Amino acid sequence: MTAETLTVRGACPHDCPDTCALITTVENGVAVKVHGNPAHRHTDGVLCTKVSRYAERTHHAERLLQPMRRTGPKGSGRFEPISWDEALDTIAARLGDIAARDPQAILPYSYAGTMGLVQGESMAARFFHRLGASLLDRTICAAAGGEGLVQTLGAKVGMKVEHFAQAKLIVIWGSNSIGSNLHFWKLAQQAKRDGARLVCIDPRRTETAEKCHEHIALRPGTDAALALAVMHQLITHDWLDHDYIRDHTLGFEALRERALQWPPERAAQVCDVPVQQIIDLARAYGTTRPAAIRLNYGMQRVRGGGNAVRAVACLPALVGAWRDPAGGVLLSSSGQFPVERAALQRPDLLAGRQPRTINMSTIGDDLLREASPAFGPKVEAVVVYNSNPVAVAPESGKVVRGFARDDLFTVVLEHFRTDTADHADILLPATTQLEHWDIHTSYGHTDVLLNRPAIAPVGQSRTNTEVFRALARRMGFTEPCFDDDDETLCRQAFRPEVVDFQELLEQGFATVNIPDAPYADGGFPTPSGRCEFFSARLQAQGLDGLPDHLPNHEVAGSSAAYPLAMISPPARNFLNSSFVNVQSLRDIEGEPVLEMHPADAEDRGIADGDMVRVFNDRGEYRCRVKVGRRARHGVVNGLGIWWRKLGPDGTNVNEVTSQRLTDLGRGPTFYDCLVEVARAGEAA
Repeated sequence: MTAETLTVRGACPHDCPDTCALITTVENGVAVKVHGNPAHRHTDGVLCTKVSRYAERTHHAERLLQPMRRTGPKGSGRFEPISWDEALDTIAARLGDIAARDPQAILPYSYAGTMGLVQGESMAARFFHRLGASLLDRTICAAAGGEGLVQTLGAKVGMKVEHFAQAKLIVIWGSNSIGSNLHFWKLAQQAKRDGARLVCIDPRRTETAEKCHEHIALRPGTDAALALAVMHQLITHDWLDHDYIRDHTLGFEALRERALQWPPERAAQVCDVPVQQIIDLARAYGTTRPAAIRLNYGMQRVRGGGNAVRAVACLPALVGAWRDPAGGVLLSSSGQFPVERAALQRPDLLAGRQPRTINMSTIGDDLLREASPAFGPKVEAVVVYNSNPVAVAPESGKVVRGFARDDLFTVVLEHFRTDTADHADILLPATTQLEHWDIHTSYGHTDVLLNRPAIAPVGQSRTNTEVFRALARRMGFTEPCFDDDDETLCRQAFRPEVVDFQELLEQGFATVNIPDAPYADGGFPTPSGRCEFFSARLQAQGLDGLPDHLPNHEVAGSSAAYPLAMISPPARNFLNSSFVNVQSLRDIEGEPVLEMHPADAEDRGIADGDMVRVFNDRGEYRCRVKVGRRARHGVVNGLGIWWRKLGPDGTNVNEVTSQRLTDLGRGPTFYDCLVEVARAGEAA
C-alpha cells in the first residue's frame, strides 16, 4: 500500500513574538513532521525546539480523546468517559440554572494557549456575551507593558523587526531572545556581524546575555531608574534631537526636570550596577545611529512595570531614533493590525448589560470570595479554555483552594490532563493547531497568518468554536452569528481591503502595509499625534503623567526573613505550561530548577545539586538548586512553569508569587517577590 503524503500550510499558535509559518507533513492522516515555511521571510524555514516537536504533542499517548466526567475528589484526576451529548447537556443545564439566578456568577477563564483570533475569543466571546457572564480582564502576561506603550506611543506599536539587522546599536532589554524570540536573534546576529554593538539588560545572565558585548545585570524592578539615568546623560551631554522633540513629542520640559533628578550615581545605587555601565550605555545610545531597543515583557512583571516601559519607550524620541527604519523600539507590534474584533466577538450581544469584570491575575482570591455588594455574586461556575490557571496564576495555593471548592462547577477544554484539568467536573477534549482553522496576527512582526487543518481531529476532540456553538444551541441562542463556521470566522477577522484572504489561502501569510520608518515624521497614534512623554490621560486618572521609578512591592533588603529577590523566567524548552508533558522536551529540562549565585549558596550552606526549599509567607516549593553565574548576587531564578503535579512536592514556583498588581494595566507582579532558600529538610 502506497502512503498518501501531503503538506499543509499553517501557523504557530503559541505565545511568542515570532508567530512562525508552519508546514505540516501528513502521511495517511497522521502528522509526521512540522517544520518552518521557508517562503515566509520571518520564519525562514526555522522553528524553535519546542514547536518542531508539535507532531509529538498532537499524537501524544496521553492526549485527551473523549469527554470525561469527574468521579473522584477535585484534583484527584479520576474521571470516567461520557458522550459528547451527555457532557454538553450537563454543561448547558448547570450554566442555565446559574444564569437564571445571575449570569455574572459564571466566569470564562482563557488566555494564550492559542493566540488565534478564531479558537481564542470569537465564538467563545459571542457565547459569554449572549449569556451575560462576568467579563475576564486578561492581564496575566502583557497588561502593564501594553498600557505603558499605549500611554506613550498611543498603541502597541514600534519599529519593524526586520530592520534590526541594519542597526549599529541594539539594546535587548528584558528579553532572552535566544529562548523566546529566536528569529529576532538571527537579525541581531546579522547586525553584530556587520559591526553593531549588542547590550543585554537583564537580572539573569541568560543565554542571550552571554552572547552580547555587554550585560547589565540590574536588580529586578529597577529598569525605570536605569532609563531615567540614561535620559539624564542624554540631556546633560545634549545628545538630543531638538527638532524631533519640538515637532513630534509632548511634555519634554516636564520630563527633563524628572530625568535630571536621576544622575547615574543615584540609579547605580538603586539598580546595583556600576556607575560606568550606565554612563557607557547612555553615551552609546546618544551617539550611535541607528540605535534600536528590543523590549520584552519580563521587565514589566513588577509593581512599576508600566512606568518602566513608559520610560524606555520615551528614549527613541529624545534622540530622534525614529527617523531611521533601523531605529526606535519594539515591544509589541500587535497594535499595527486592524482586527475586526467587534465582528468576531460581538459585544453587541450584551444588549446593554454591563457585567462585572474579574481580573485573571487575582483568580485565587476571587474564587474564594463570598457574594458582596462590592464583588457581586459568588463565582459558581468557571469555563476554562486555552489556559491552565492552577499552574500559571500567581499565589497558586489560593488558586488550588478556589478550584477545589465542591460548590464550584468547572468545565475545562484541554489537550491533556493538566493541573487545572484535574479539578474539572466536565473535561472536554480540544483540537490542537494541526486540526482546525484559525487566523493569527503577531506581536513581533507585521504579517497575518492563516492556519489550515492538516489532519482530522484526533479521537473525539472538537474545536473550541464547535463546543461553544453546541452550547449556544442547547441554551436556546438563536442569533445567526452562532451558525458561522470557522472559515467564515477567519474571513471576518479583517476587512478585505486590509488583508486579501485569497492571498492567505494561496501562500499562508500576508503582510500588513506599514511604512518602513512609521514615526519618522511623528504621526503617533496618541491623542496628540506625538510621542507623549507626559500623559494627560494618566493625570486624569489621578496618576503621575510622567514616567517614574516605582520601587517594588517587595523591595530587596526590606525583609530580614526573606532577603532574596526571585524572578521566574520560563525554562527554555517550555512555553508557560505548554510542552511540559512532551517527554523529549522534559528530558532536556530534567526537573524544576532554582538558579542561585555562589555567594548566596555559600551563605546558606547550599551546594550545587542540593534539593532546596524556596519559601515566604505565601507558601513554599521544593526543587533542585543549580549554583552558578546565571543568577546575580541577591537574586534567585525559579525557572518555570512546571505543572504542579510534576514537582517534587506537587507544587511549583507560583506557590510563592503574589497577587499584587502593577502600576498600570492591572497586571501581575511575578518578578516582584521576596523569598528565602534553605536546604530541603532544614527548619524555617
